[in-house]
Amino acid sequence: MAEPGHSLHPSTRGSGRTESLTLRLLRLLLWVGTTFQVTQGAGPELHACKESEYHYEYTACDSTGSRWRVAVPHTPGLCTSLPDPVKGTECSFSCKAGEFLDMKDQSCKPCAEGRYSLGTGIRFDEWDELPHGFASLSTNMEMEDSTMDSTENCTSSKWVPLGDYISSNTDECTATLMYAVNLKQSGTVNFEYYYSDSSIIFEFFVQNDQCQPNADDSRWMKTTEKGWEFHSVELNRGNNVLYWRTTAFSVWSKVSKPVLTQLMYKWAQPKICSEDLEGAVKLPASGVKTHCPPCNPGFFKTNSSTCEPCPYGSYSNGSDCSHCPAGTEPAVGFEYKWWNTLPANMETTVLSGINFEYKGMTGWEVADDHIYTAVGASDNDFMILTLVVPGFRPPQSVTEDTENKEVARITFVFETICSVNCELYFMVGVNSRTNSPVETWRGSKGKQSYTYIIEENATMSFTWAFQRTTFHETGRKYANDVAKIYSINVTNVMDGVASYCRPCALEASDIGSSCTSCPAGYYIDRDSGTCRSCPANTILKAHQPYGTQACMPCGPGTKSNKIHSLCYNNCTFSVRTPTRTYDYNFLALENTISLAGGPSFTSKGLKYFHHFTLSLCGNKGKKMSVCTNNVTDLRIPEGESGFSKSITAYVCQAVIIPPEVTGYKAGVSSQPVSLADRLIGVTTDMTLDGITSPAELFHPESLGIPDVIFFYRSNDVTQSCSSGRSTTIRVRCSPLKPAPGSLLLPSTCSDGTCDGCNFHFLWESVAACPLCSAADYHAIVSSCVAGIQKTTYVWREPKLCSGGISLPEQRVTICKTIDFWLKVGISAGTCTAILLTVLTCYFWKKNQKLEYKYSKLVMNATLKDCDLPAADSCAIMEGEDVEDDLIFTSKKSLFGKIKSFTSKRTPDGFDSVPLKTSSGGPDMDL
Repeated sequence: MAEPGHSLHPSTRGSGRTESLTLRLLRLLLWVGTTFQVTQGAGPELHACKESEYHYEYTACDSTGSRWRVAVPHTPGLCTSLPDPVKGTECSFSCKAGEFLDMKDQSCKPCAEGRYSLGTGIRFDEWDELPHGFASLSTNMEMEDSTMDSTENCTSSKWVPLGDYISSNTDECTATLMYAVNLKQSGTVNFEYYYSDSSIIFEFFVQNDQCQPNADDSRWMKTTEKGWEFHSVELNRGNNVLYWRTTAFSVWSKVSKPVLTQLMYKWAQPKICSEDLEGAVKLPASGVKTHCPPCNPGFFKTNSSTCEPCPYGSYSNGSDCSHCPAGTEPAVGFEYKWWNTLPANMETTVLSGINFEYKGMTGWEVADDHIYTAVGASDNDFMILTLVVPGFRPPQSVTEDTENKEVARITFVFETICSVNCELYFMVGVNSRTNSPVETWRGSKGKQSYTYIIEENATMSFTWAFQRTTFHETGRKYANDVAKIYSINVTNVMDGVASYCRPCALEASDIGSSCTSCPAGYYIDRDSGTCRSCPANTILKAHQPYGTQACMPCGPGTKSNKIHSLCYNNCTFSVRTPTRTYDYNFLALENTISLAGGPSFTSKGLKYFHHFTLSLCGNKGKKMSVCTNNVTDLRIPEGESGFSKSITAYVCQAVIIPPEVTGYKAGVSSQPVSLADRLIGVTTDMTLDGITSPAELFHPESLGIPDVIFFYRSNDVTQSCSSGRSTTIRVRCSPLKPAPGSLLLPSTCSDGTCDGCNFHFLWESVAACPLCSAADYHAIVSSCVAGIQKTTYVWREPKLCSGGISLPEQRVTICKTIDFWLKVGISAGTCTAILLTVLTCYFWKKNQKLEYKYSKLVMNATLKDCDLPAADSCAIMEGEDVEDDLIFTSKKSLFGKIKSFTSKRTPDGFDSVPLKTSSGGPDMDL
């Protein structure tokens, strides 16, 4: 639906009417998600009702969820004997989209061919009259008027159906459009609206059956900047009353009484028709008086019914001038939406499409709420309309921002109605030099808005040129083809007028407080009127610096500059993965890099290339890429630069025509276009702020290191790119490609884009690898040589890092060689062998003595058994030689002797030997 605003939605009906339509309009396109109920009383009994005289409806649902189907006459009291009520379907029953409920048998049936159904919804898109269920009311907000006067003054200020849309009022009365609906279940309401006039307050809200507004309503509608927009609101089950309300913006001033003007009718020149032929329309009689249209915003109507600009410091909605309240300043510019006469800074003419000479004719005619192209002398003539602006006065915060080039902007609403491929050109010129085409529309175009950003503070000219056909033919075939412009709005114009006042920062002085400009990066506190700095890593909307909401946060991987005018990346980035953290430094990639797409050919076979220049990051956000138009223009004096000779951006594109085509020594560069004016963010995610970098456009990454993606947007808005162009640069680690590396275009889109709006690049380089860390190297320990051992650190292969930390220096430690420990082992073994030999000899010698003693005891015992005299003592007698010869009764090996010795040894260290006493008593152990 449309908010009340400037443009109208073109009629799409077969009648092809092109009548003038009011600029402030609202087009309703409603879907109400559920059925609704209407009950009516019965009339007196008359004749029996025929099927064509009644229809079926459902009663309200009871507490059990049941309802009845009843017959309701089209005209109460016309007939009687209606069919009896029958049990209806459940309250939750509904048909699907493409089906309808046949009330006669209460079943869903498919729609007939050529018809459609929204299911449980209802749509309103035909506005020849106010549909059933809608109501339009009007009131006067001027409190000092009496109630009767208020009603009378606003009687005609209602919402008016105009065929394909419904339009709001155009005065300062309050007009309300209402629609009540009873929903059986929760649903939604959707409408399409156009609302570009900020001097009108437009509200949409929903109330329940207790007249309480929904808590989550978006009550205040936003102005539309890019044509018609959709709005959707959730509805609760039960009764809902929908309100669309508009009120014109007028502070401390009453609406001036209308001035009557006498109308005079003349034939459009040149006159290409005959009024004498049969069926020809006659010229209407002049002299009829009608209400004068209001003046344009910022102007007031004088006593002589002319429009004059309001003085600086005041504003106007087209009626009387009012001083700006304290703490505000006028928002100067030009806003043309009423076309009573051609403004003083505009002119119109006709340019021949054959010899390109001016014909001194009027190319555009005014028509109250729009300006349209005149008939002209030939179908291929150019209808020229030019607006000249002497200069601009941007806010101080804008002038201090060297990177934000927006000085002002021009917005216009237009439409074209053509039977063939007509063309509407929009061109811009600087300092009275040749105009350069900015945008072209071909064929019929519905009512729409276009905005052009002005980046140079100079005298500017804006030109609209309409050509019905490029072919020159005898006679007139396309005289009815027409272009219309409904409104033109230019901001920040030097010596301009104001339609409203905006808050400003206050500065104390001897005579009180006055408005002053805030420093760059500071917003205006609405409550205190003071300047406050934006928080860190936020940027300020320089053209709307009001409140903290004017400070917009920077995207991921970026930070703001000192004056909070842009977000940039300083060529560093860090990302954490489940296994480790990657740190990047892209300083080796901060310089510009270029590449050319594949060759393309014109319809005549001439070859050209698309040449791209990129600057990734760094330079404190300064855009470094420059694309130039070096086509020679002899009318520009040497040493001076012309308009659009070059552009500066993060990423730009130009068309290069090679020397072999042009015949010059060097190629020709033309049509420079910015593809990236601001950095949105840096991340490893494939999507950011509605921009997607599809991974499948390039060969897959194989090293396990995530691609780092830079996301950019441009300010240029075109017909096909309503949100502007976007650019993504994938930065990928490639250890085998030294800096700066190489740029690649998508394999399926040789010109960098597959749709003309979204451009994608892949930048592979070793400088895109993460910084080296301790996880990227390992240690190798050498063998011990000459008492010295070395530890050497080497990078892991393949090396997947660049820069960062260096390898640790080689470490040397003292160690012992194998020869040393071998010598120690041999020495210890030798000593052990000698010790064992000595011990063996010692124990063997001692064993010899013990064996001798034992033998002596055995011999003495034998003699006793043979009645030999008993020995007096077992000990060795004095003088007895211990070295006497021994007589062994048996021979034993050395091992056996040692074994025998150890087995007879007692714990006290002596040997145990069995002995017998001389008296033959019991044996005794010795």
